[in-house]
Amino acid sequence: MRVLVIEDDNDVASYLNKGLKESGYVVDVCENGKSGLHMAKSEDYDLLIVDRMLPEIDGLTVIKTLRGEGLKTPVLVLSALGEVDDRVQGLRAGGDDYLVKPFSFSELLARIEALLRRSQQQDVITTLQVHDLEMDLLARTVKRSGQSIDLQPREFRLLEYFMRNPGQVLTRTMLLEKVWDYHFDPQTNVIDVHISRLRAKIDKDFETHLLHTVRGAGYVLRETA
Repeated sequence: MRVLVIEDDNDVASYLNKGLKESGYVVDVCENGKSGLHMAKSEDYDLLIVDRMLPEIDGLTVIKTLRGEGLKTPVLVLSALGEVDDRVQGLRAGGDDYLVKPFSFSELLARIEALLRRSQQQDVITTLQVHDLEMDLLARTVKRSGQSIDLQPREFRLLEYFMRNPGQVLTRTMLLEKVWDYHFDPQTNVIDVHISRLRAKIDKDFETHLLHTVRGAGYVLRETA
């Protein structure tokens, strides 16, 4: 599941980024409304977490703009403003839920899970499938030919990125940015190690191999080599 956090407070943004990643989410963070609006419109997210008071474009305007352009992605509004009128304004702007700062992370997760369950009922994609490989994004389970496959959180994120882009060659840079949040190449073998582990789990015991190396380019998830 991909989450976009639009939050200008560095401490809060870091707290959310760390906690959500540890909970298995893929997270992008923006520190102002203008950049957040652009990312929300140009990328595919399952949930937006939007601070109400943002520089350049305030959070409610961001939400209103997205809703006006037809974006239905669930939005959780964060704000230090907790009066009834403030919450009503946030919900009327197009927010699906409103959480007042300071908050507990366990409550934040519970609200996220509730929003994702609700969006599931609105035909938001919660399962991915390539050939006989299936991923349940809410239950966070993976099966191949009906057999359960146990993945570590990073392996799950890596496979999710492949399954969201079947047949597309994913470069080392793309994997580092989207799965490891590195915006530079640290010159390690971290990708090779995780690709090897993932292959051993999803391909080793099956006749059709799905995860292929494209020499000089990257990796691809597809039925044929």
